Amino acid sequence: MSEPRSESGLPIRPVYGPDALQGWDAAQQLGEPGQFPYTRGVYPNMYTGRPWTMRQYAGFGTAKESNERYHQLVAAGTGGLSVAFDLPTQMGYDSDEPIAHGEVGKVGVAIDSIDDMRVLFGGIPLGEVSTSMTINAPGSVLLLLYQLVAEEQGFEGAQLTGTIQNDVLKEYIARGTYIYPPKESLRLIADTFAYCRKELPRWNTISISGYHMAEAGATPAQEVAFTLANAKAYVQAAIDAGLGVDDFAPRLSFFFVARTTLLEEVAKFRAARRIWAQVMRDEFGAKNPKSLMLRFHTQTAGVQLTAQQPEVNLVRVALQGLGAVLGGTQSLHTNSYDEAIALPTQKAARLALRTQQVIAYETDVTKTVDPFAGSYVIESMTDELETAIRDLMQAVDDRGGAVAAIEEGFQKSEIERSAYQVAQEIDGGERVVVGVNRFTVDDDEPYEPLRVNPAIEAEQAARLATLRADRDQLAVDRALAALQDAARGTDNVLYPMREALAARATVGEVCHALREVWGTYVPRDVF
Repeated sequence: MSEPRSESGLPIRPVYGPDALQGWDAAQQLGEPGQFPYTRGVYPNMYTGRPWTMRQYAGFGTAKESNERYHQLVAAGTGGLSVAFDLPTQMGYDSDEPIAHGEVGKVGVAIDSIDDMRVLFGGIPLGEVSTSMTINAPGSVLLLLYQLVAEEQGFEGAQLTGTIQNDVLKEYIARGTYIYPPKESLRLIADTFAYCRKELPRWNTISISGYHMAEAGATPAQEVAFTLANAKAYVQAAIDAGLGVDDFAPRLSFFFVARTTLLEEVAKFRAARRIWAQVMRDEFGAKNPKSLMLRFHTQTAGVQLTAQQPEVNLVRVALQGLGAVLGGTQSLHTNSYDEAIALPTQKAARLALRTQQVIAYETDVTKTVDPFAGSYVIESMTDELETAIRDLMQAVDDRGGAVAAIEEGFQKSEIERSAYQVAQEIDGGERVVVGVNRFTVDDDEPYEPLRVNPAIEAEQAARLATLRADRDQLAVDRALAALQDAARGTDNVLYPMREALAARATVGEVCHALREVWGTYVPRDVF
């Protein structure tokens, strides 16, 4: 029988004892909660005072439909909103463009202009909620639309809290919703850091994401290593743009997956905090303790959900959510059990939120900080994962850093190799997936999925036609020209971008204006 191994390929002992931690120094490896190296958590009290933010990801169809779902989630007790955008919006295209045909409103909400953003957040006081927006290449565009709508509601920028994902490097590695070449994308991200420092000081300017790499097949070690390597590239880009590290680093945040392999996931989160604290202190000279803190959002693993016997996903998600909490997440999205089939129904979304509420209020895991501290197995796995993560980060550095390694195809090929191995293990029965390759049933019960109205595309096109007929086109043209002038030079592009959006330029028009100056990214064939 082969030796048991973790998802990262590290050996797992049948029994752990004191010998697993020989020479282990608790003071050096752990410290106190809320203190360097933050292994035990970024805050001294963690959940003993209040639980994590329960932030449920939602968005589909039109802005009106998504707005109704947000109101339902708020009524159910969610502590923060998380917006899913459709594919055309993520790629910087308007709903009436030919390339958007068939995708409008399918995997998220369609947002074409400030008019849509007003509807999306109608009746929701933006100065009183925390909002996360999963948007990358056009992240600055959606952020500015959010700010403009908040100002119309009477809120100032300093009152707004939330996060934009804004992590384009992982798009080149694992997801594909990039627009501009890496250099120009990093410039746009640095401009966003600078803009938010002045205009939106409480906003998290980036959520550096391992989640999507994990969904593409990355192991826990690869997920953290490639995420932190990307983070180093963002930090360096901001420093190169003239920002002081402690001026922007406290607003950096991260986004990871939570799998069903609970022990390794807990160890992964602890190792990630420790590595990042040391990187920021030793490599970038950060002095502000908040610059050293790896604060992160977690989402349960969509890739582990199954369409077969979908109710079993409720169990998977509960285990994954528990692992995220035991690992010290700052906010959490629990997937709905039906997401392997379609967009979640209202009932499924409510059950997903209730899963978090049971963990928070019916268990005792929030009563003490880092309950696994000192565990032979968790501390040993944390140390071993740290070594594996650092080795992979060094491999990225050896190739010239994250961007150069992306151009070489290094991260992508490593992830694809891991994904292929998992697929082989499932197909061969070595890796058990309940309801798929073991414990199957002949016929699943019928399920009625949530369906997106196909008329949405025509409705969005009609809204765009009305917008273009009603707006001051000359003002739009002037604003877009000013945006292009800033893009050709060194001025911060977010200020003219904001003026263009206020004049009712569309998301697609703004992104096309930048495409004309910066070009678009075409991946190099690495095979």
